[in-house]
Amino acid sequence: MGRPISEQLSDLSVQAKKAEDDFAASKKETHDKIAARREQLRASATQSVEKLKQDMQSASSAVSSSFDALKAKVSADADTLKANVKQWKKELDAERAENRADELEWEASMAIDYAISAVEQAKLAAIDAVIGRQEAIEARKVS
Repeated sequence: MGRPISEQLSDLSVQAKKAEDDFAASKKETHDKIAARREQLRASATQSVEKLKQDMQSASSAVSSSFDALKAKVSADADTLKANVKQWKKELDAERAENRADELEWEASMAIDYAISAVEQAKLAAIDAVIGRQEAIEARKVS
């Protein structure tokens, strides 16, 4: 015969607590991943701007004074573009994150409902086992 039902129910309780703890920990992990992505994007944008500045500095020695006006225009346009892209990316990331969170919450809800159903079935099976054992004992007495 397998392990006692009371031990199995105890294991189920331990696993449910672990699921609760893992869920709580995943909230922090998700934030860290998002923060890491933001830092990667920031580094890439900074590198691009620095490259443009270096290219413009090397070209400025070969061009007339009108280059200063062009340089200011390019710099302003780059700043505007960078700000627009940053805002768009932020909004898109937030929307994607919200959609993903909705999906994951729905999946978690379904899994929890399934686990509750399984626990209910386990309780019924445990009671059936007790009744079955009592009936077996009674049947031996009658024989």
